[in-house]
Amino acid sequence: MIGVDAVLLGRLLDVIANDIVPLTREGVQTGNKVFGAALLRKSDLSLVLAETNNETANPLWHGEMQCLKTFYEMPAADRPATSDLIFLSTHEPCSLCLSAITWAGFDNFFYLFSHQDSRDSFAIPHDLNILREVFDVQPGGYRTQNAYWQSWSIRGEAQNAAPDVRAKLMAQIAEIEATYESLSGTYQDSKGAADIPLA
Repeated sequence: MIGVDAVLLGRLLDVIANDIVPLTREGVQTGNKVFGAALLRKSDLSLVLAETNNETANPLWHGEMQCLKTFYEMPAADRPATSDLIFLSTHEPCSLCLSAITWAGFDNFFYLFSHQDSRDSFAIPHDLNILREVFDVQPGGYRTQNAYWQSWSIRGEAQNAAPDVRAKLMAQIAEIEATYESLSGTYQDSKGAADIPLA
């Protein structure tokens, strides 16, 4: 079981800002979306790896999928068990990535930006559209706690924290939001130049 507290939330936000964002900044320059992911050890919150969207190479290489691809390219002797890891996604995983996280055996994931954020703030509506059109799942309709995994919204957990902790976490989130707003602008300006089916 993962203890969700201010230390964990702060560390997840640090990984987004310091490990995922630099990769994403490079990625959007070549036409990739702003989504990224990372894996951390549950034991000490150390980073195993961070990745970002690589759809210009393959439309399946969403941030989470690229992260899993890189993870399974590690030598087996060096690769931690998924049960020992925290899965961090910058954005709430789409149906493809939800399935991949499940099939890979992770028992958790955390995300910062919601599906609604992806649609409204990032002008990328495909996550919600696919859930609705293919699976008949309305926004927020999938089970966030189930027999396979538990998931948490970092923003939601931060808003539920004690007032002094909440203020610090929300300040971190605001900084990250500003960064992603800029990254999204870069992506939107170049959208369509790369051969991504659902740009």
